[in-house]
Amino acid sequence: MHRNPRTHLATHEVTNQAAPLEDVNLFSADPILISAVTWSGAGAHRARLETFGAQIGSAETMDWCVQANRNPPSFKPYDRFGRRIDEVEFHPAYHELMALGLNAGVSAAAWNVTEGGHALHAALLFLMGQGDYGVCCPMSMSYAVVPALRVEPGVAAEWAPRVTTEAYDDRFIPAAEKRAVTMGMAMTEKQGGSDVRANSTRATRQADGSYELVGHKWFCSAPMSDAFLTLAYAEGGLTCFLAPRWRPDGERNGIEIQRLKDKLGDKSNASSEIEYRGAWAVRVGEEGRGVKTIIEMVQLTRLDCIIGAATQMRQAASLAAWHTQGRAVFQKKLIDQPLMRAVLADLALDVEASVALAFRLAQALDRADDPREAALARIGLPLAKYLVTKRAPTVVAEAMECLGGAGYVEEGPMPRLFRQSPLNAIWEGSGNVIALDTLRALAREPEARDALMAELRDAASAHRDMGAVAAEAEAILSSPVVEAAARHLAERLALALAAATLVKTAPAAVADAFIAGRCGAQTMTFGARTDLGDVNALIGRLALAH
Repeated sequence: MHRNPRTHLATHEVTNQAAPLEDVNLFSADPILISAVTWSGAGAHRARLETFGAQIGSAETMDWCVQANRNPPSFKPYDRFGRRIDEVEFHPAYHELMALGLNAGVSAAAWNVTEGGHALHAALLFLMGQGDYGVCCPMSMSYAVVPALRVEPGVAAEWAPRVTTEAYDDRFIPAAEKRAVTMGMAMTEKQGGSDVRANSTRATRQADGSYELVGHKWFCSAPMSDAFLTLAYAEGGLTCFLAPRWRPDGERNGIEIQRLKDKLGDKSNASSEIEYRGAWAVRVGEEGRGVKTIIEMVQLTRLDCIIGAATQMRQAASLAAWHTQGRAVFQKKLIDQPLMRAVLADLALDVEASVALAFRLAQALDRADDPREAALARIGLPLAKYLVTKRAPTVVAEAMECLGGAGYVEEGPMPRLFRQSPLNAIWEGSGNVIALDTLRALAREPEARDALMAELRDAASAHRDMGAVAAEAEAILSSPVVEAAARHLAERLALALAAATLVKTAPAAVADAFIAGRCGAQTMTFGARTDLGDVNALIGRLALAH
């Protein structure tokens, strides 16, 4: 018998380490989420959310998330005989996660319930994102396309039932043969980015009323979706079209994937560049009305950006609190150390505010029959998108520091979470685009300004410190705003709306601390200061000489 000579030389035992945060019900264990679901109007769906929260928080699901990100999708342009197929292959864990979320209704539930549909969607997406946010991308797009489909009754009759079915069918076959479908979007091009009117894709009307698309798209997320909403120039101007992966005659459509994006994060999700090479498509909405057709869809994807960023902050803070509860330093639990308590309490303010804003705006969408609620959604979505998505990377980075070196290694969830955290500030309009959209909304829709001020005044009547916050917002709204100050306006109004929402929905300690600690701050985001002085001099030294 051979004896291991090193057995008796063990140097230490592993102690004073927090266990993995898994096999926890991410709904039932979260008082912030439970409260938001209750006051936003989704309380009737609590049992459904409890079931889903247990599934997402399980060790099995967490392992799927790790595997789906360690084994990213791969592009398969040809089959073994050399035929062009333009398919993307995924790890089995990706399909498990897609089935889990779509079967639970992450993308479809909002359209299938009679009460609190958008708030229910917010809660389901909030939970799904704490597993893997990459798979949330096709779920979010499939949720958001429904209003655009309804603009064109014939398209809606064919596609809306497919996209609102709570199921996952991963087979790459014509949509008519599937149990359920997912839909993606292909809007931006290299030369235009957010300026979709700079697009060069052309649509030619055919004799049967369909269209043929020729052009490229710089960003097509989830290219294995069954169809895409896309923009192209027809004879009447920029128009929205639906382009399926399969033609009505059963042949693959002329949509060629050029490559998959090698992204900072979002590794489990395939994002691509594509070309339309005579792709078959049907018109959605009138010619020349493409932007108007997709505008409500953009509202919903911006809501999901807010939910996604709130999810990331919530998850990061949960991991920080869990780690500090399970680790002792200098004869005390880390969570009992005064400086750590100050950090965690400060992180809590951003978590509370982001969740409150996400669910307040979901609630406004559910109440859109009320003109004030509809107007609040129109101004509140860009405001919250601006603030919440910009706070996410900062909050995640600080939470990572709470874990120390253990938070920086790839075996844990923090690095994946950190890489994901900038995405929602970029997708569906970066900070400058959102700030300018806010200016346009205020200029074109006085009712949006009135709805925002009514929300702030309601809160001011209930909290002693909200009066000053509402007065500052009214002064901003009453003054001429130059374009360079658009970020300042967006930040201050977003903070005011967050404070008003917390006053109405959160414990007094939360609202008090947020108003004192956030609304009183000079600035929270880059570009929001208006006292920088000689901007030309600052930028002149920043730019490298050449």
